[in-house]
Amino acid sequence: MGGFWKDKSKKQIDPDLFSKTAETLARKISEEGSSKLNKPTQIRKFYDEVVRFDSILKNNPGDFDNILPYLRMLNAKAAYAAGRDLISAGFKDFISSSLNQVKDKDDFDAFAGLFEAFIGYYKFFRPSEGGGR
Repeated sequence: MGGFWKDKSKKQIDPDLFSKTAETLARKISEEGSSKLNKPTQIRKFYDEVVRFDSILKNNPGDFDNILPYLRMLNAKAAYAAGRDLISAGFKDFISSSLNQVKDKDDFDAFAGLFEAFIGYYKFFRPSEGGGR
């Protein structure tokens, strides 16, 4: 996965981030899944955490520095889930590489948008709990 930005100084997000990049990631991670691995409910738990942080930051935009350690704790949660064979290495890498890029609120907003787009594509590629394409 590449970076979030076409030109961060101009706050220009990569125009493919929420389309091609999200679709490619969702396809890859859905293909890594099985009946136990990368279940939509497991993936959704991570997305719900990101939505929760997004909600906190919308109400308190100045709290980013206080939120960042808790946001990065998603890495530990991903490692735990990977260790229990609940998520694939690909999904763990997506979380890890994304969080490594989050340095400020703009980065977080780009990541949250990417994750939202990813969830949409993931639902397309893996529409039901036990199913897949």
